[in-house]
Amino acid sequence: MSAQTPDSNGAGAPTPTDSDALPKRAGMNTLSVHGGDDRPRAHQAIPMPIIQTATYAFADTADLINFMQHKSWGDGIIGREEYGRYGNPTVQAVESKVAALEGAEDAVMFSSGMAAITSLLLASLPSGAHIIMTGDCYRRTRQFCLTFLKRLGIETTIVETGDYAALEAAVQPKRTRFIMSESPTNPYLRCVDLARIAEIAKRHRVQTIIDSTFGTPINQLPLQYGIDYVTHSATKYLGGHHDLLAGVVAARKDRIAALRDARGVLGGIVDPQNAYLLERGLKTLGLRVAQQNSSAMQIAQFLEGHPKIERVWYPGLPSHPDHAVAKKQMSGFGGVVSFTVRGTLEETSRFIDAMEIPYIAPSLGGVDSLIEQPALMSFFERTPEERLEVGITGNLVRFAIGVEDTDDLIADLDQALRVLP
Repeated sequence: MSAQTPDSNGAGAPTPTDSDALPKRAGMNTLSVHGGDDRPRAHQAIPMPIIQTATYAFADTADLINFMQHKSWGDGIIGREEYGRYGNPTVQAVESKVAALEGAEDAVMFSSGMAAITSLLLASLPSGAHIIMTGDCYRRTRQFCLTFLKRLGIETTIVETGDYAALEAAVQPKRTRFIMSESPTNPYLRCVDLARIAEIAKRHRVQTIIDSTFGTPINQLPLQYGIDYVTHSATKYLGGHHDLLAGVVAARKDRIAALRDARGVLGGIVDPQNAYLLERGLKTLGLRVAQQNSSAMQIAQFLEGHPKIERVWYPGLPSHPDHAVAKKQMSGFGGVVSFTVRGTLEETSRFIDAMEIPYIAPSLGGVDSLIEQPALMSFFERTPEERLEVGITGNLVRFAIGVEDTDDLIADLDQALRVLP
């Protein structure tokens, strides 16, 4: 059986091969609503209640000793905590749902996507370690690795996305601990071959991390291709409404247990109010992503055929450098389209200002469309020459598509492009 043909129905990521076929399980919309849920919930509530407490009481000393014994044995007591920094029932409900969606044994939540990736690295890397990161990754992740980890004696090598020979050559025996990438990346939506990276890493006994924020578990399942850790900025698609900050890591149970312990020390916890909002957002994840996949594909095709557009980057287009890879491992290509207009930085700004539906704002993945000029939003402090060094031109636009009607978004783009000479 070959990989599924990518579509926009939110049916879940394709299976790599016959031998690696996913186990039969519920569909992604069903998992979005019910995955990881315990029944019945407190007071027979349907959504997970907000358990707003910083600390938890014990009935007596015997109850305390029983809890501590189970904790020391590493098995814990389901639904039982001692202090809010170590766990919360509302947060645990979301962790279970994300794990179910990713096909993971477990997941752990953090206060933001950056808290998730920095905690994972800080908890895992000894001084003197080495990591490999593909290019075009999120600038703050690069900054953390190249600046903060460097102070701890940890070296980072960046290799060009898609250059697997360079990636393998960068492995330093006994020093390299992780190969890291996003897929798709930001802003050019490069897609790494998940199975190939996993195979290289396993041959060299190196672990892998994939930031799947742009992919979502609806469109791809990295763990099924042999990836060790999947991270998300849950602020984006998983939350889906631009109203919360959160991050998550999904992986094997023992790895998550160690990371959850580290979270109790590092302190990057998500609060129960945000966890409640995140669970609510997750229930419509499959529906939202299906709409965003469909709209983005049509918008990318419209832009690619427009005379005032210089180039479009979208993995669903045959013109994208990683189209074949994306088609093999994704069931949908996501809700972000990046493109360059035929114009200067100033002319590009006039085009963006002429758009009526999207907000000019950073972030992505929510129900509201957002548009930005990366040169002015994320790289404002850089000189034009410094921007070009990281591939950011003044006429680059990133369009994060929401769930508005596709025809309305295309009409808005069409009228805004008329301001260009």
